[in-house]
Amino acid sequence: MPGAPTKEKPLRLALFGAAGDSSNLGVTALLHAAVSAISRTGVAARMTVFDNGWGVRRADIPTGEGPVTVRCCGARLSRRYHRRESYANIRLSSRLGGLGNPSAEAILSADAVLDISGGDSFTDLYGRKRFRMVTEPKELALRLGIPLVLLPQTYGPFEARPMRRRASKVVRSALQAWARDSRSFDALRSLAGADFDPERHRSGVDVAFGLDPIEPSTVSLQEVNPWLSPDRSQPVVGLNVSGLIFNRDDSRDRYRLTLDYRDVVVRLARRLLHDSDANLLLVSHVPAPVGHFESDTDACWSVLKELGDWSHERVRLAPILTDPGEMKWLIGQLDWFCGTRMHSTIAALSSGVPASTVSYSDKALGVFEACGLADQVVDGRKTTTDEALSRLWNGFLERAQTASLLGDRVPPIIEMAQTQMEAIVQALRCGRGEGSE
Repeated sequence: MPGAPTKEKPLRLALFGAAGDSSNLGVTALLHAAVSAISRTGVAARMTVFDNGWGVRRADIPTGEGPVTVRCCGARLSRRYHRRESYANIRLSSRLGGLGNPSAEAILSADAVLDISGGDSFTDLYGRKRFRMVTEPKELALRLGIPLVLLPQTYGPFEARPMRRRASKVVRSALQAWARDSRSFDALRSLAGADFDPERHRSGVDVAFGLDPIEPSTVSLQEVNPWLSPDRSQPVVGLNVSGLIFNRDDSRDRYRLTLDYRDVVVRLARRLLHDSDANLLLVSHVPAPVGHFESDTDACWSVLKELGDWSHERVRLAPILTDPGEMKWLIGQLDWFCGTRMHSTIAALSSGVPASTVSYSDKALGVFEACGLADQVVDGRKTTTDEALSRLWNGFLERAQTASLLGDRVPPIIEMAQTQMEAIVQALRCGRGEGSE
C-alpha cells in the first residue's frame, strides 16, 4: 500500500523514453506521472532519468505530494562518439565496466531499466532514426543483463520486417512489458508470439491518467481567467492543433490521410464560433520553438489568422505552459475538448472533460475505447473532411452525455494507473530477493 517510504535499500531505477526536457508536454506528462506513481508506492527509489541534455543534473519533479528529486543524464544518438552522452560511448563504456561514464554507470548499477518510449514511439511509423533512438536503451539493458520493464505504451505498427523482429525480441526478453490499452495489448501479444506470458506481458493504462493537475499562476491565466469563471454563461471549448500534421505540406501523404487536416481544423473552429456561443481556446501541447515543424504554437497562430475577424473577441491562444500538470489543470476547466496530440486528450478524459480526437494512427482508439468513447475518434486515414466535421460537431453537441459517461468510466482507469505501478515495483523487489509486505 502507498505510504511513507520504507527504510529498505532504495530501488535504483533508470528511466528512458520520458525526457523532461522535451518540448512535447505528452512526453513530460509521462515522466511526471511515472515518477509520481513510483513515489506513491511507498517504496524508496533513486531514479535516473535519461534525457536530451548534457552531463549530470538534478531535477525536481512536481507531484501531488510535493517535489521528487531525480538525477538526469543525457543519452542521444550522436556521431560525437567522444561525448559521454553518445549511445556509442555508453555502449562501449558499459561493456568495460563504466569507464567513468555517468550514463553507463547509472545503467550498470540499476536494479531495472524502465522504458516508456514516449508513449507511442516504439514503432517505425516515425522513421528509422526515431526507431533506433527508442530501441537503443532497451537492447542495451538486455545485452547487459539489466531487468527491462516496458511501461504501459503502444506497440507498433511495424511495416519493416527487420524492425518488427527487433521489437519482438525486446518484448520477448523483457522482465515485464505493459500495454496501455486492449488494442496495444493485442499488438504486444502478437509481438511476443509463442513466448507470450500473461505474467510478464500485461495490459494496463496510460500512466498519464494519474498525472496530478496543478493550477498555474494567476499571471499565466490572466487573458483567459474571465472565461473560466465557474458561473460562466458561455461554454469554453479547447482545440489542440497538431503542428506535426498541420505544418507539414506532406503530412497527408506521409500519414495516408483521407481528409484535409487544415481544412477540418479551420472549418470546425468557424462552425463553433458561428453556430454556438462558445468561446474557443487554441491549445498548444507541443510548444516547440517558432519555425519547428512540430510546433503546435505555430499551427495555432496559423488557425488564428485564418479565422480573421472571428478571432477578436471569442478566440484566444491558451497560455504557453511548460508543466504538463498545469496544462492538465487548464484543459480540465473546459466544457469540451478536441485534440490531435493524444496526451492532450488524455488530460481532458482523465479530468472528466468530454473530448473528441482527430487521429492519424491507431494509438488513440484503444485509449478512447477504454473510456467508452470509441465513437469520438475520427480516424483521419478513413474519414473524409466533411464526415470528420459532422462527427466532431456531434461530439460537441453530445458533450453532456459524454461527461456523464466519463464520470463512471474514468475513476477505475485512474486507480489502475497507480495499481499497475505497484505491481511493477513489487516485481522488482521480488527480483531483488525482497519479500512482499
